[in-house]
Amino acid sequence: MLSQLSPAIRQYLVVTGNYWAFTLTDGALRMLVVLHFHGLGYSPLEIALLFLFYEIFGVVTNLVGGWLGAHLGLNRTMNIGLGLQVVALAMLLVPPAWLTVPWVMAVQALSGIAKDLNKMSAKSSIKLLVPENAQGTLYKWVAILTGSKNALKGAGFFLGGALLMWLGFAGAVAAMAGALALVWLFSLVLLKKDLGKAKNKPKFRDVFSKSRAINILSAARMFLFGARDVWFVVALPVFLSQTLGWNHTQTGGFLALWVIGYGLVQALAPRITGKAAGRVPDGRAATGWAAMLAVLPVLIALGLVSGQDPALVLIGGLLVFGAVFAINSSLHSYLIVSYAGSDGVSLDVGFYYMANAMGRLIGTLLSGWVFQLAGQGASGLQACLWLSAAMLAMTVVISLGLPSIARDQGSQMPSG
Repeated sequence: MLSQLSPAIRQYLVVTGNYWAFTLTDGALRMLVVLHFHGLGYSPLEIALLFLFYEIFGVVTNLVGGWLGAHLGLNRTMNIGLGLQVVALAMLLVPPAWLTVPWVMAVQALSGIAKDLNKMSAKSSIKLLVPENAQGTLYKWVAILTGSKNALKGAGFFLGGALLMWLGFAGAVAAMAGALALVWLFSLVLLKKDLGKAKNKPKFRDVFSKSRAINILSAARMFLFGARDVWFVVALPVFLSQTLGWNHTQTGGFLALWVIGYGLVQALAPRITGKAAGRVPDGRAATGWAAMLAVLPVLIALGLVSGQDPALVLIGGLLVFGAVFAINSSLHSYLIVSYAGSDGVSLDVGFYYMANAMGRLIGTLLSGWVFQLAGQGASGLQACLWLSAAMLAMTVVISLGLPSIARDQGSQMPSG
């Protein structure tokens, strides 16, 4: 069956399979660390610090990783990412007394590097597997890869909790390390050699994009993801737990289901935004969807002060926000792959996801600081929501500078 597929589609399946396997372990590892160290009596601040290096190294890796991908080939950077994640998991199999905060922060730093090498490689590879005149196919493939990744990350949250319950911390980590090591070995054999290696070797200064469209899109992406994480990362789960009285299972389960639903909407984004009618998105579409999203944190914040049931306001608001945010994210993911140059594509994609990681880092830090400064509880969450709306307004303003003419969709499927 697989032998009847074109080489491009077979490579797409290998890339997607790698990305799926990595994402499952990434989501599961995050849940394992949170639940295990919470059970050991670590404070919320100490647990948050465990993930600080994960986000910081994401910024650095995306910037440097694009340059490495252009020099070494995307097959190598993807396999390096898989290998580093196996090493990170193995580092957690040390005696329990060694699992100090600095040690686990180092593990998370390595895992953050691995994750962004893998993501940058996967997103960049698709550009090279789809003909230039098949923009509709490119949009569909990017949406499927992006959406399925987030759905599987949510599934990974459940997997981490289940493995912790069934096998214990060490058993769960060992099982994931073994499974991912097998995926890594298959990838070494199946992934095309020199995929994405630039013909003209770029200098390190070339990691900073010279494309106006990519620079604008990257700035918009930074504010977009900062606007999500400024209330989603710290303020929301703490509010659900402390103010609404949800237990850890309810909070974690709801957020996992939210991420899964978010990923499914991302995968369906091409249908929602008009691909079926022969259109692919342009800068105007990105601006319009960002404007729609910017209204939602305002409505949620007003709903919380209106006397309505805060649980209903938040759940309803989160569902709508998640769906519209997913479409925004999928549009951006398509546009960066479309705008990127074919030779050394990872340079442009890496720079863009560096901005994405920077937005997540800024949002994560502001989420805790603003929530605490505003008094926590409902007032703290409202403050974070208003800041989210302001950051989304910046996304809209920046997006106005994106090219307003869509490329031809095309209908040609890759043949090799």
